[in-house]
Amino acid sequence: MFTEGQWMFAVFFVIAFTIIMVISYRKDAKLHKKYYKWSFLILIGFLAFIGILFLIKTSLH
Repeated sequence: MFTEGQWMFAVFFVIAFTIIMVISYRKDAKLHKKYYKWSFLILIGFLAFIGILFLIKTSLH
């Protein structure tokens, strides 16, 4: 299905992408702590909203 060259490219891409993402995150860590301090509450609210919709769907079904 895939050639050996395609597999090598995929592996190299995943490794390079992961390294770049880690470096970028470390550079921006201070900004994340300053500007996105309460962002986890938005995630919790979103998950609660999805949960409420699921409960409504199952109770009306």
